[in-house]
Amino acid sequence: MATVSDKNTLPDKINLREAWLFWFKLGWISFGGPAGQIAIMHTELVERRHWISERRFLHALNYCMVLPGPEAQQLATYIGWLMHRTWGGIVAGVLFVLPSLIILIVLS
Repeated sequence: MATVSDKNTLPDKINLREAWLFWFKLGWISFGGPAGQIAIMHTELVERRHWISERRFLHALNYCMVLPGPEAQQLATYIGWLMHRTWGGIVAGVLFVLPSLIILIVLS
């Protein structure tokens, strides 16, 4: 498992497949609005998996709170981009909302 080597650096290289599975799982289990989604991301990414430092997570969250739009979606996309650049951001952003889209289509 990749870890953050110190509090201010980027995480070590994280396998794209492992990240893909994480974002897909997060899309299915995260509900309760942005506060709940951000709390789950913090617990998983900072405390449990150590993929990103506390400082970088809070820095990213501050920027996402200033921007218009859904904070949790922007945070997921940005963290995905940090880990794997363009494809990481696309994968994280899509997989974060895909389960909700599937549920809406099935229920409609």
